Amino acid sequence: MLSKFAIDYIALPQHDRQILTHFTDDPVGAEDFLMHLLASRARLIEIRHEGTALTGHQFNRMLKIAAERTASALLRESLALDAAEVKDRFGFAA
Repeated sequence: MLSKFAIDYIALPQHDRQILTHFTDDPVGAEDFLMHLLASRARLIEIRHEGTALTGHQFNRMLKIAAERTASALLRESLALDAAEVKDRFGFAA
């Protein structure tokens, strides 16, 4: 049985070209892993859902959600704000 999500990435693109794959059945877990990849500046190669590569709008939407969650977390921590304040001031959901 295929995992629901598969994310192909290069962990250290400036040093290595080895493509790694992260598997998860949890959509929130996939977003969490994308947040980690964005924060660590890994190279994202492909996201697959049930074996089919996400393209265009679906791919961009998953990355946008991960980027907004990352930005929200950074703002909450750096400015000592709660989630409601970040949403009100910057428009990012918690």
